[in-house]
Amino acid sequence: MSRKVILTVAPTSNFHGKEANPALPIQPDEVAQSVYECWNAGASIVHLHARDKNGVQTNDANVFKEMNRLVRERCDIVLQNSIAPALKPGGSTAEDGLQTLDAMPEMASLDMGICVVNFRNMELIIEWTRSFLRRAAKMMLERGIKPEMEVYNNSNMDDVQMLIDEGLLTKPYYVSCVLGMNKVNQGGTVYSPKHLMHYVDLMPQDSMFSALGIGPNQLAANMQSILLGGHARTGFEDNIFFRKGELATSNAQLVERLARFVRDLGLEVASPEEARAMLGIPSLKAKK
Repeated sequence: MSRKVILTVAPTSNFHGKEANPALPIQPDEVAQSVYECWNAGASIVHLHARDKNGVQTNDANVFKEMNRLVRERCDIVLQNSIAPALKPGGSTAEDGLQTLDAMPEMASLDMGICVVNFRNMELIIEWTRSFLRRAAKMMLERGIKPEMEVYNNSNMDDVQMLIDEGLLTKPYYVSCVLGMNKVNQGGTVYSPKHLMHYVDLMPQDSMFSALGIGPNQLAANMQSILLGGHARTGFEDNIFFRKGELATSNAQLVERLARFVRDLGLEVASPEEARAMLGIPSLKAKK
């Protein structure tokens, strides 16, 4: 039996918008349509950010609920909401990000350490402290939401182990290696093959891993992660180009390329239900 590879798509951004790529979806309807196209292309998980009716980033649970509903009407993709604070004018806090859990996604991101975002003359310190991580992980555990632990540097791996040791996570642990975000996140690291290989060496027992690369690092990080036995995330949140100097026409175009790579290796793209089984997430069929 071929190994199953989970492909995540991050179709919209907490940073850039349509000014970066007109094909980037923002409002719930267009996000949901983009996700449906990505599901047809092979995506098994969707990682979501949200914007209000004016296109401003938001953590409003009602907007996430609407977006989740519209996606679910179209397909059975695994719903993963980001708890990153909205990068709106005036900024927001780590606490604001927890609102998105009220939309009751199947998964949620859990960023594993303090970071300093520098973006458009904004310097935002996001206090993802150890006490915050414990509280957020406990909230997810109590609500049956699977954490996707986003790791930006080596010390973040120590905090993954801390949550495991304190019984705040359930197996299998799902770790996402974020690479190439160093230009906008003071806590981030550059992408290099050695960096990703080191993260894989640090993975706790009973872990699954995925990788994402920012900008020109996207495809290399995705491909290396799959070659190392992991999974991958693509989409406009991380990169708006298909190749150097050529804007991607859609999120689905990026997913299709990654799915081809998986199949060319003789592997299989996991369906959403297969991804749920691999991650220990209840089947949608069991909820009916």
